Amino acid sequence: PIPNLGVSNTLRGAVTSWAKTLSRELAPYGITVNNLLPGFILTERLISLIDTEAKRKGISFDAEMQFRQSQVPVGRIGKPEEIAYAAAFLASEYAEYINGINLPVDGGFLSSV
Repeated sequence: PIPNLGVSNTLRGAVTSWAKTLSRELAPYGITVNNLLPGFILTERLISLIDTEAKRKGISFDAEMQFRQSQVPVGRIGKPEEIAYAAAFLASEYAEYINGINLPVDGGFLSSV
């Protein structure tokens, strides 16, 4: 769970279960269903969240950005195209046998297995 994102945290479990159910129901038709689990990705939404948190803490945007980057094992915020690359792979013929998984694209941020 991510602090201050109660609705998102609640829905994530439901979406995961729904995707797993669909992956099993649609597999006989050659349809795979997988989830991408993005970490900190440099989007307008993340920029807004970082800005809001920096103001709440009374620190600069850059200081909050550095804090977020320090939480990611690879030491940086992800790029939107990195999510696109993972999606393109899962939609390709190379991933035909991958079905019903949750794929973190997060620079190692998630601590769960």
